[in-house]
Amino acid sequence: MTISNQVLLGDVVQNSALLPDNFFQAIITSPPYFGHRQYSTNSEQSAYEIGRETDVDEYVSNLVKAFESIKPKLKSDGLLWLNLGDTYRNKRLLGVPWRVALALQDNGWILRSDIIWHKPNAMPSSVTSRPTTDHEYVFMFSKSENYYYDADAIREEHVTFTSKSKMRGGRNHFGKPGGTPENGKNKGNRNLHDARWDQAFHPLGRNKRTVWTIPLSKFRGAHFAVFPEKLVETCLFASTKKGDFVLDPFTGSGTTGVVARKHGRNFVGIELVDEYQRMAQSRISEVDMQLPLFDVQ
Repeated sequence: MTISNQVLLGDVVQNSALLPDNFFQAIITSPPYFGHRQYSTNSEQSAYEIGRETDVDEYVSNLVKAFESIKPKLKSDGLLWLNLGDTYRNKRLLGVPWRVALALQDNGWILRSDIIWHKPNAMPSSVTSRPTTDHEYVFMFSKSENYYYDADAIREEHVTFTSKSKMRGGRNHFGKPGGTPENGKNKGNRNLHDARWDQAFHPLGRNKRTVWTIPLSKFRGAHFAVFPEKLVETCLFASTKKGDFVLDPFTGSGTTGVVARKHGRNFVGIELVDEYQRMAQSRISEVDMQLPLFDVQ
């Protein structure tokens, strides 16, 4: 593929025609949020810029069209990871992420999970009439009921029997036969009731939960917070293998491409604004020159 590890300049719908069908194992992206920021000062580019619509329904419709155009490019067993933040208008929370998620579901995408991205270093707010927002959403979509997902690649450390456990009795249950006399869903589980909880837990850790605490990131070339590499890594490891192709149709500063290349995946991006297309391509090309320095997995 001649556009491997390249960032295409232009609109998503138009550029999607250049991409082969049934090719990408994962789409990992964070489109511009509704009404947050103007990225382009070029009038020709601005006509295609998502996020600057005056009406939230138009914004949702434009995103649905964009993802409809790239859906054929995703493999039948591939996954789409979509990060979106919300918007307030006239002191009303619009619920933009869920509007988009449900519209994509209506358009044929299968919504498999909603994830809360908790940002521990979220920007402080002077608001006093509601809680300060320190989260965004990540939605996991599939094209079909059968898709590639590597749960082992993103397992978390077990909490039960550690100092972080909130279970009544804590670690005192461990090693005590009859120490867990539940009558609920664990009733009859011999491992648990013989005090062998260790045998009921996966050796690589517990299954990934739906709240991910990941700090915001900064990149010196961008004057705003960027997609954190750790967030991209989690999506990447769960849905791809080394050598797979990853697509980001809203590339921005290029973090998805940087992470993909660092970990031995191939990448194609699409970016509307020429300034960010150059920035992203430069970052990705720099990683390619330094690949021997990375512990590719």
